[in-house]
Amino acid sequence: MTRLQHRSVVLMFPGTGAQHARMAAGLYGHEPVFTDAVDAVLAELGAEGGAVRADWLADAPAEPMDADTRSAPLLFAVDYAMGRLVESWGVRPAAYLGHSMGEFAAAVLAGVFRLEDAVRLLWERVRMQRTTPAGGMLAVAAAERELSGYLGDGVVVGAVNAPRHTVLSGPEAPLRAVAEKLVADGRTFRRLASRTPYHSPALAPLVRDTEALIGTMRLAPPRTPLYSAYTARLLSAAEAVRPAFWAVQPTAPVLFWPTLDRVLKDDDRLLVEAGPSQSLTVPARGHEAVRSGRSAVVPALPPRALGPEADRRSVRAARELLLAVAAPLAPEGAPAGSAGPPAR
Repeated sequence: MTRLQHRSVVLMFPGTGAQHARMAAGLYGHEPVFTDAVDAVLAELGAEGGAVRADWLADAPAEPMDADTRSAPLLFAVDYAMGRLVESWGVRPAAYLGHSMGEFAAAVLAGVFRLEDAVRLLWERVRMQRTTPAGGMLAVAAAERELSGYLGDGVVVGAVNAPRHTVLSGPEAPLRAVAEKLVADGRTFRRLASRTPYHSPALAPLVRDTEALIGTMRLAPPRTPLYSAYTARLLSAAEAVRPAFWAVQPTAPVLFWPTLDRVLKDDDRLLVEAGPSQSLTVPARGHEAVRSGRSAVVPALPPRALGPEADRRSVRAARELLLAVAAPLAPEGAPAGSAGPPAR
């Protein structure tokens, strides 16, 4: 454990595709900080927030988890609440790293967006997405350079998650054609749980109105360093307050692997995935810095829905490990396990 004390903590937040039924539901009503943070997000949605919560906690939800009206607010809420929970243990992250929607949650925790503005923007994007063609995303076990023959007709590389984990995104009919070609070519892939072609030009018509909306909000430079998976480097103060930077994200590819590489080259890290599915933990474990032992990765939640006790066991294990190294990370004068300042 001594070696862990020399690693700086980076909180990682997963994005679209990581959501699943009852993700982190075992913490709701059991972990007060988590519960309050989820409630704070859903309260911003008014009456719709109650319906979102009911579907999240239900064994048979009225709306499926891959519907944008459920996946977007719940994934954001769980990411944000898990970040608040981890920080309530007295852990002071050296930096944040988010994937897609996860970068948005990280930006709230870093103080770039106020929570109420972030939820408003998120919900407006959900509303606007209803005017765009249906589509989706395919996670392919191949390097980006191997997939050039599958691109076109609106299908693009939506994310680079690992050296051999590339996400293709696009409208429904062209994406189905790509899936058929992948099958014919013997490629391994799976469809992600989304009905929207995130990180593709299909969402370009939303950029102008989104930028105008963000322009009405009060943005601030990050209080804690924030790595952007759209630039593969630390977010600058100028970028953080520029509405266009955030408005184009749904149309731009997520460069998670190059960004993770930058994070792990900057320091020895203890990566903590504060979100569902372990979708960032799995590729991070394959990075040379983690395989060599210079850095480490800890998931705070199980890889899938395994019941309430599994959620609680995962959180307890993450808490025990982090509290063992929390003393040098806690704010000066604050005991390990005390809550830090609330996110703006």
